[in-house]
Amino acid sequence: MSASESTFLFADIAGFTALTEAHGDEQAAELVADFCRAVQAKIPPGRGAHVKTMGDAVMLRLDDPAEAIRLGLTVAGGLMDAHGAPPVRVGLHHGSAIERGGDYFGAAVNLAARVSAVATSGEVLLTAKTAALVPEIEGVFYESRGRHELRNVTEPVELFAAIPIGDEARGRLPIDPVCRMAVDPDRAAGRLMYDGAAHFFCSLACAGEFARRPEAFVTQR
Repeated sequence: MSASESTFLFADIAGFTALTEAHGDEQAAELVADFCRAVQAKIPPGRGAHVKTMGDAVMLRLDDPAEAIRLGLTVAGGLMDAHGAPPVRVGLHHGSAIERGGDYFGAAVNLAARVSAVATSGEVLLTAKTAALVPEIEGVFYESRGRHELRNVTEPVELFAAIPIGDEARGRLPIDPVCRMAVDPDRAAGRLMYDGAAHFFCSLACAGEFARRPEAFVTQR
């Protein structure tokens, strides 16, 4: 057994139970097989792996969190449209896990699975820790989803949605001056005024850091 850090990604077909009831077990099984093949074909060669399939869900391991987020967006962003499948939801977390016989075990794996479970159809959710490892990805911004109580996880976990967006759309959302993540003002964890301008924050930690030395973040940007 060996422990190593990776980004773990869980993806499953939203509404799969209803689809099975509507179209039967055989067609549902064929859809899952198509889903697995389509996802595996998108894994960067030599930099990730398909770990296992569980019902209508797949578990992947990737070396690089940025590649994992891009892959999650690809999987949730219409990969299965041609197959007539319902939307896919994705959850990610980066952390240490134990490898044994090609499978992975540990708190990081469990957390990634829990994050996937609270994602909505077509959504890519990731933990704040994972987002902090890659604060900027071209064509993508993070939108805060707040802190969530997750099953069998002791402390609430702060989550972000990764959203593909053009530069012009990104400019319509304010940017947290501390971590540089895009923030929906209606869901912002904090709002502070400085020098006549309003600044929005993805978390209370960022708001507190800004409050201690606002001039550092305003002038450096």
